Amino acid sequence: MPIEAFIFDMDDVLCAYDVGRRIAALSAVSGRPHGEIRQAIWESDFLDRADRGEFSAEAFLDEFGRLLGTKLNRAQWIEARRVSMTPDRPMLSLVHDLGQTHRLALLTNNDRLLSETIDDLFPELRPLFGSHLYVSADLALLKPDPDIFLTVCDRLGTKPEHSFFIDDLAINVAGAKKAGLSGHVFSGITGFLGALEETGLLP
Repeated sequence: MPIEAFIFDMDDVLCAYDVGRRIAALSAVSGRPHGEIRQAIWESDFLDRADRGEFSAEAFLDEFGRLLGTKLNRAQWIEARRVSMTPDRPMLSLVHDLGQTHRLALLTNNDRLLSETIDDLFPELRPLFGSHLYVSADLALLKPDPDIFLTVCDRLGTKPEHSFFIDDLAINVAGAKKAGLSGHVFSGITGFLGALEETGLLP
């Protein structure tokens, strides 16, 4: 089947995500040790629940601050998230090139606060994807559930069999394939270019 659309994960595909830098920024704000922050937030079920859409943006920020042990404002949360993300310029350039001939979408497992602030966090995305920036919390679905891929394909106006999904986690790519999409487990641009070449999709 000819590929009409590419759907990309965000963290560790279009940007390098460094959770250690994020925790360091939160430690500077709160005064809490890194290990305590990691345990309170990353080693609990809080972020998974947020990614499923259980919290509004404001409720998420309030709970994030409660777990952190300090009142956290939106600007502080944005800055801590932003410094953990380093855009992958070669990948963004390749996505731009693919967008000349294919439909594009982004699909990330994330919370509603990230959804509301994505243009502040990663301004390079909007020019590439337009309105097709999909955050799991907004869809009340979570990768690797096949239904989330079907939902994005429907909104993008393409059929699963004409869609190609790229993610750094094999379990998510497996979920996309279960929904009928083609997929690639991302470990760097070289491997992705090889996959495009093998399938005749290299722009």
